[in-house]
Amino acid sequence: MKDSDRITGAAHDSVIHDSAIKHVTGRAEYTDDITEPMGCLHAYIGTATVAKGQVTGLDLSAVRTAPGVVAVLTEDDIPGRNDISPTGLNDEPIFSHNVQFHGQPLFAVVAESRDLARRACTLARIDYDQVPHATDIDTAEAAGYPDVTAPLTLARGDAASALANAPHRIQGRMRVGGQDHMYLEGQIALAIPGEDDEMTVFASTQHPSEAQHMVAHALGVPFNAVVMNVRRMGGGFGGKETQMNLFCAVAALAARATGRAVKLRPDRDQDMEITGKRHDFRIDYDLGFDADGRFLAVDGVFAARCGWSADLSGPVTDRALFHADNAYYYPDVRLRSRPIQTNTVSNTAFRGFGGPQGLIAAERMIEEIAYALGRDPLEVRRANFYRDGADVTPYHQQVTDNILTRLVDELEASSDYQNRRQKVLDFNAQGGVIRKGIALTPVKFGISFTATWYNQAGALVHIYSDGSVHLNHGGTEMGQGLFTKVAQVVAEAFQVDLSRIKITKTTTEKVPNTSATAASSGSDLNGMAALNAAEQIKARLVAFAAEKWGVAEDAVQFLPGRVAVGAEIMPWEDFIKAAYMARVQLSAAGFYKTPDIHWDRTKGQGRPFYYYAYGAACSEVSVDTLTGESRVDRVDVLHDVGRSLNPALDLGQVEGAFVQGMGWLTSEELVWDDAGRLRTHAPSTYKIPLASDRPRVFNVALAEWSVNPERTIKRSKAVGEPPFMLPVSVFEAIGMAVASVAGYRECPRLDAPATPECVLMAVERLRG
Repeated sequence: MKDSDRITGAAHDSVIHDSAIKHVTGRAEYTDDITEPMGCLHAYIGTATVAKGQVTGLDLSAVRTAPGVVAVLTEDDIPGRNDISPTGLNDEPIFSHNVQFHGQPLFAVVAESRDLARRACTLARIDYDQVPHATDIDTAEAAGYPDVTAPLTLARGDAASALANAPHRIQGRMRVGGQDHMYLEGQIALAIPGEDDEMTVFASTQHPSEAQHMVAHALGVPFNAVVMNVRRMGGGFGGKETQMNLFCAVAALAARATGRAVKLRPDRDQDMEITGKRHDFRIDYDLGFDADGRFLAVDGVFAARCGWSADLSGPVTDRALFHADNAYYYPDVRLRSRPIQTNTVSNTAFRGFGGPQGLIAAERMIEEIAYALGRDPLEVRRANFYRDGADVTPYHQQVTDNILTRLVDELEASSDYQNRRQKVLDFNAQGGVIRKGIALTPVKFGISFTATWYNQAGALVHIYSDGSVHLNHGGTEMGQGLFTKVAQVVAEAFQVDLSRIKITKTTTEKVPNTSATAASSGSDLNGMAALNAAEQIKARLVAFAAEKWGVAEDAVQFLPGRVAVGAEIMPWEDFIKAAYMARVQLSAAGFYKTPDIHWDRTKGQGRPFYYYAYGAACSEVSVDTLTGESRVDRVDVLHDVGRSLNPALDLGQVEGAFVQGMGWLTSEELVWDDAGRLRTHAPSTYKIPLASDRPRVFNVALAEWSVNPERTIKRSKAVGEPPFMLPVSVFEAIGMAVASVAGYRECPRLDAPATPECVLMAVERLRG
């Protein structure tokens, strides 16, 4: 194919991220970089210093008279609804005197500078009627704390009878820690009041429409009075899906009260103290299996620390159950969630959205079977893969697109797993301080919002009379490359170079009622909506050309940078100018909704996922049994993204997700003290993976042969969340290294994260 026969930046090409150069040169504009309007004020939030109790006295007189202070806001200064609950449960006030966690917002200070506002907050005198609190699952359960939202049960068959009759049965408990989002750009909002009741807010949010709604509720105005703008985020990972509601609402309230623009940017400590995390879980499992290592029955209870309000704990704990099978068929099964209230921040969405916590439970049960039978865990995994005749999930969806056997076969061969596993066994047989482990684990991850109504998207495409294209859609760009991928789709549709496409900020002014950029559905939904808009314009252009030049519609073809109308070929821009002169509408609003999905939560049955994304990883580790420290020596990944929209970006997503998942499982630990204070509240006390923690050898490949069988955008698959679970292979490999000190006779039963302390304690326990 000649260069002239293809466009630059078509779908499936490895195109550079549209902001990559801006990122590394510092020219990418984030919310904090926007030129502040004249007279811009700054807000800061005053928070509670106890974990539970009633505010009996709130003396803000010294705060109001502090230097630079313009206004102080409390719950009495909210003209609309004092609630930012994303689920409509009215359980999350903006400001409250009923304290439910240490760090809960009580008031806000608006001052001439951020520093003055922050200093003024410390002058508040607050009296509390303090009562006992519970910050963890066990304490809350013992104290009779309620569930923050309705639990879910998934069941098929008769798990109790099957367990009672199983030839082998194991019961156990696993604890899985939470995780802070640790985005590079923290929470921030800039609110600018307009005429009448209008309010424009620039924010770092994954869900502009929800932020719009929350600001409107707080101000007591209709949605159309509030405009949310987001050009890009410096990371989100779910932490900016609902947690930005507070900051947007407070900034807007302050702007309305003062009549001036107001920026709210908490420092990192306050950001971490008052925003939700990944839910930590306590998982109780009861499994029955046969002599071949196949599951006969599974009963599991998934209790989660949810925090003081519901937030998204319902759907998060639901999705944990949806993925508690991972890649395996359970003949008889019962899975139950327990979303428990605690006196901590409201935990929220995080990459994987409960899926990782469910999936790791499945791998623990595989591990239990393997050690009980003295077999290679990979052998047990293969024996339990979904297959013909054993292909119905606990939520009654049939698995019809399973490619795991081929995927695992290829990775097993390319990683030289069998040979390396034997070398690991031989190395550990020599004894010594350093022990090795290796594991190959699969991932099956469902793609779609389980809240079915979120599976929709809109887009707006304009072609200007010079042939340039303006693209806007409801998705948000947080570094994952969504804007680039959708632009590639539009460029290919019109057969124009990517350079002709102008990518613009996400704004509720152009595309209303948008869904969150979450659930790994950003490209699927917004790509299809943009394509729908492009196809509408193309249909008009074809009809115009056929009529003007007197040819059949099938004689009109879009070629790279040109348009052929019968025998005549003209440059794209000339063709568009002719269409404009003929008064052809060159703008369209596109729309897409995911087909063939449904979910009945009451029955625990349906087809909540449109398709599954698959992957597998083989990881080898070294563990120091004197210190508990671990090192990842080598990782091999083969991941399924269907027919990739942009292989370079997808590889980056897989690599980044893997390292972030390693952090969750090995080093990132959340600690609250007896007073209910978060002690891991800054990078100085919270350990994310460093460059030195990455695998020494890191081989990542995409399954290039995979094509999504469903009608997704260009037959691609989601890539944001599924690879996050690949580093379960690291966790399992660490477990093997630990188990070696007792001759692999016992399942090591590590809790996550497998910090050096956790590993060392497991080693000592096994040594007995």
